[in-house]
This record gives sequence, structure tokens and C-alpha cells, in this order.
Amino acid sequence: MKLFITGIGTEIGKTVCSAILTQHFKADYWKPIQSGDLHNTDSMKIKDWVGSGVVCHPETYRLQLAASPHQSAAEEGIQIRVDDFQLPETSNSLIVEGAGGLMVPVSDNELMIDLIEKLRLPVVLVVRNYLGCINHTLLSIMALKEKGLLLEYLILNGEFPPDTERIILNYTNKKTKIIRVPDVDFITKEKIELIANNLQNG
Repeated sequence: MKLFITGIGTEIGKTVCSAILTQHFKADYWKPIQSGDLHNTDSMKIKDWVGSGVVCHPETYRLQLAASPHQSAAEEGIQIRVDDFQLPETSNSLIVEGAGGLMVPVSDNELMIDLIEKLRLPVVLVVRNYLGCINHTLLSIMALKEKGLLLEYLILNGEFPPDTERIILNYTNKKTKIIRVPDVDFITKEKIELIANNLQNG
């Protein structure tokens, strides 16, 4: 099982959901691009939340500036190319976490969705409720469909009004598995493990 986790925007819980799926599938974890927060990277968070035994493969790019990867790379005189990335070798399941959403630029000419296409991985789309989330979710689903990418899981992260959830699911392929993740105020290893062991699918 290898999955690429993306979201409909930033700060919608991709790393928390990555931790939950890493725990659930007993998987390795890989963050191809870390932009900023090098003192507290997403890989470090995964180790805190899943346990020090989890294998976190090294990032291909570790960039200083907390910004879009293309901007962070430009600050350091680096040109990111999708062809630079290779999936880590592992016999375990693998959770790959992207930066931001599908249309985040990794360079002036390539986007995060191009990286997913290059890696040829099924996608997990993380959705959180806010004004505009329906629009962002449906646009993300359309973009994946246009590229011929498989939306394996859609994660509803937190509480959703029934009217919002209904529209989102109406436009989600019936073969896509739905995961519901509860709101987590203070994240701990124990809470991640509990959610991972009791994932709500359907």
C-alpha cells in the first residue's frame, strides 16, 4: 500500500492524517519537500505522534523558507524538478505527504499534481470544513480526474454540516473510500493510535 496525501489547501490537517494512516497501515513515511520549520519538520512530528520506531525516509529537499516550494527553492538558488524524485525503497507500506494542495508550484513549470503523476501513486485527499471548502474540494477532484489519478481515499477531517458533506460526497466517485477523522485539540501519540485503530470508513 503506497499513498500520496494531499489536501484542498494548507493547514487542513494533512500531517495529522498522515500520522493516522502511517499508524493504521504500519507504514513508512516520506515528505518529499519540507519548506521551512526545519527545527520541527513534518517527519519529526510523525515520529512524535506515531513513535520513534517509524521509518521516516529523508526529504529530497529541505528548504529554509516557510513558503511555496518554488519560492523557497528560488531563495536558495535551487531549481526543483519533478524528475529529481524517486520513491524510497521499502518493503513496507508507504505514506507520502505533499506540500499544500495539488496546484502548489514546485517550480515555475511544475506543480505538486505533476509530482503525484510522476510517482504514479493513488491519492488521499484531506478535506476540512470552512467557507469555500466545497469549491476547493470539487476543483481538487476535477484536477485529479483530468490527470487520470486515482482518488483512493477522501478524508473528512473534523465535523461537517450535513449539507456540506452531502454535496462533497455527491461529487466523489462511489469507489473512493471515505474516512472520517474526529477533531483533535491536543495531538498525542495515544490519540493518534486510538483514531488509527478505530478509523471510520464508509
